[in-house]
Amino acid sequence: MTAVREETGLEATTQMEILAILRESKTVALVGVSPNPLRSSNFVATYLTRTPYTMWAVNPHADEVLGLKAYPTLADLPAAPDIVDCFRKASELPQVVEEAIAGGAKVVWFQLGLRNEEAAAMAVAAGLKVVQDHCLKIEHARFAGGLHLVGFDTGVISSKRRRPV
Repeated sequence: MTAVREETGLEATTQMEILAILRESKTVALVGVSPNPLRSSNFVATYLTRTPYTMWAVNPHADEVLGLKAYPTLADLPAAPDIVDCFRKASELPQVVEEAIAGGAKVVWFQLGLRNEEAAAMAVAAGLKVVQDHCLKIEHARFAGGLHLVGFDTGVISSKRRRPV
């Protein structure tokens, strides 16, 4: 059962829907990812480069991020991304969603602390799935079995196999 947010009428994404998105997706475009290692977007990108996802950095002010070629816009990517992971201000999300729709994305993912109901409604109307106010790194690590209470790998050596997402 999916919960509906009273203030907007938009459905809240369930944990099973997030798991399905993570399992079905192969490509991730990181919009607004920073080459600065002190930024959270760089931390998330560092984690995601160690996953099976094909990653694309989207930043018009960088040539490269973590060894990945940086593209100026979503339209410049070599293929349509499955997930567009947004590290932009909430006020800039409608523009990112417009680019995601035009680029053939399947999911727009607004990082932890980001919520924009107008952008979410646009995406849903165009047939995209929307995840708001969730961190892609934290959700992936949680389902892969590598999440500690604060969202970091514990570094504990164990004979337990990590679960594939």
